[in-house]
Amino acid sequence: MSIDPGSAAGGIMAAKWDSGHVSPVLSLAVSKERVIASGAENGELTIWSEQGNPIGKLHLKGEEDVTGLTFSPVSFSKFYVAHGETISVLDTRAFGEPVETFSINKDEINCISVNETDSLLAAADDSGTVKVLDLQSKKVCRTLQRHTNICSAVVFRPQRPQSLVSCGLDMQVMLWNVQKARPLWLTNLQHLAQDEEDTDLHQSPGQLFNPPLAHSLSVASCGNVFCCGAEDGKIRSFRITGTRFEEDLCFKAHTQGVSQVSFLGEDPGKTLLLSGGNDGRVCLWSLGKETVQAQKQQKHHHSKKSASKVKLKHMAEASPRVSSSLCIEHGEKVNWILGADLQGSKVVLVADPSNAISMYQLGEL
Repeated sequence: MSIDPGSAAGGIMAAKWDSGHVSPVLSLAVSKERVIASGAENGELTIWSEQGNPIGKLHLKGEEDVTGLTFSPVSFSKFYVAHGETISVLDTRAFGEPVETFSINKDEINCISVNETDSLLAAADDSGTVKVLDLQSKKVCRTLQRHTNICSAVVFRPQRPQSLVSCGLDMQVMLWNVQKARPLWLTNLQHLAQDEEDTDLHQSPGQLFNPPLAHSLSVASCGNVFCCGAEDGKIRSFRITGTRFEEDLCFKAHTQGVSQVSFLGEDPGKTLLLSGGNDGRVCLWSLGKETVQAQKQQKHHHSKKSASKVKLKHMAEASPRVSSSLCIEHGEKVNWILGADLQGSKVVLVADPSNAISMYQLGEL
């Protein structure tokens, strides 16, 4: 591990984990025992100690890019790896050849998620399909086909092991129950974006031509709130009620596409969200309830036909706008971000097109 003096951002120095890979790092995950796994191009897979030292390396057969990683929430040493069209199961305590492999997708997998009971695994691929694997029977129990373009992300909801959310480059976000083949609810971000253009009087010219292709998802620990990052640089927060969801909050987070969003933690009245973008920035956002309520009120007032443009402008300026409590000028396109508690400190790990992982100390939040 080395310290990179050129990566200071607002007084934050980047510690570089630079001895684990030769190829660009694409994906990251951390276990409850604070073992970190990283996947890279050409089938490279490395596990690290929380001090940033590699404790195991291997090349997966086929040498396909490692595009997704997730640890079992039940068996802490077990983790799942997506590479090409294959999912492999490995053990950090006997790090070597995969314990099991599954070839359930017909196209390259972009994202995998396992539910909190470690009974189901979902894999989203380039065809727009989400395959759900029953980890007990080791068979596909459901094929979810509704996206019309690449399905970029899929996430199981905490506290609801049969429920998951997906998004894709078709600009659609969907809520699913594994027991049903059709989505319970869906929304098109392009339609939302048109409504947002009407509301946002501070819209920058030309932004209409930047479609909100959905790249990333994260669900809060409560299971009822999730965020989606899109190509238009915006983050949209949704609240799930029963079998449907609605937009709670929308804000401009990055000057280019939001490649990653990840909830960091929740306190009463405050939710912390990490985001990473193609603009090379890593930001920490505080999504307080008062901010969400203020934006909802603004949208409600705007929907009244009697409101004048002057009144709308006044409300837009008066409403609190979301701001980042921390913004790191990382300098490289963000492939993956991961918030973790390592050695007693909150940190964010960042993977980019280099072969190193950057670690930033977040300090007091």
